[in-house]
Amino acid sequence: MESMLFSPYQIKNVTLKNRIVMSPMCMYSSHNEDGKVENWHLTHYVSRAVGGVGLIMVEATAVTPQGRISSGDLGIWDDEHIPGLSNLVSMIKEQGAATSIQIAHAGRKATVAGEIHAPSALAFNEKMKTPKEMTVAEIKETVQAFKDGANRAKQAGFDIIELHGAHGYLINEFLSPLTNKREDEYGGSPERRYQFLREIIEAVKEVWDGPLFVRVSANDYHPEGLTPEDYITYASWMKEQGVDLVDVSSGAVVPAPINVFPGYQIRFSETIKHGANIPTGVVGLITTGIQAEEILQNNRGDLIFIARELLRDPYWPRTAAKQLGVSIEPPKQYDRGW
Repeated sequence: MESMLFSPYQIKNVTLKNRIVMSPMCMYSSHNEDGKVENWHLTHYVSRAVGGVGLIMVEATAVTPQGRISSGDLGIWDDEHIPGLSNLVSMIKEQGAATSIQIAHAGRKATVAGEIHAPSALAFNEKMKTPKEMTVAEIKETVQAFKDGANRAKQAGFDIIELHGAHGYLINEFLSPLTNKREDEYGGSPERRYQFLREIIEAVKEVWDGPLFVRVSANDYHPEGLTPEDYITYASWMKEQGVDLVDVSSGAVVPAPINVFPGYQIRFSETIKHGANIPTGVVGLITTGIQAEEILQNNRGDLIFIARELLRDPYWPRTAAKQLGVSIEPPKQYDRGW
């Protein structure tokens, strides 16, 4: 049986050499709090490209300063961020991987100084700040910030852009009825809660014609929250707008217990993939090549997003290939030890 994990994957004009994606993981390492790429980012991302990952996705990168999760986050709100990101892209591509960036706004989960924004003035928990409910003008400004961020990502040379619509950050806050209590055109019905994301996708596509992903939290783990079935509708609307893949995660929009086990989010990906007829990415405690191969062979997702396992093993593609009995080409410099 031919391995699907190590088969190429075509998305528009981009060909990934395999189905392995480095999932976006915040490094909190912009030490001058200016959002710029540091040596750590170069070391961290490029080493995984050397290790054989097909697509390297750079961590949640903020479209505004007050949209950072932390003051150490990467930023894309200023043209001064472009040179560092461009250098990072060049170094990753030099090692044979495609490049992506996740652009984001933290909303009420921002921990930076000063005022923070959200669809409604509800704090995440008793330890976090109460956000300011966004005005329509502030919503429009934020849509523009995503558009500007996408344009900078294009100038930096990224192959793929992902919009961060998961984990309780701003887009997710608009989508979920648990965090969006608005009574205007941005709240109430599913259509109106989707309006913010709809406008972001429309704006981004004015400047970006490459592959576009959206990460979602497919389950709020709350009786009054969203479920994977709700995300079939959202994903259908995304597909109509030209989104190429839904990256399926879950949780973190409100504090809630999650029963975590290996592959616990696969069924969410499967539900959305087949319900909306859209490609999906699968993430969540995927640690072995055998596990990843099963997901692909059984049509439960299209790309495998690896997170913590790539922190532990930068050469995870080699590990997975050995588990599957697949021979993959080493970097020529490592041929003697591969």
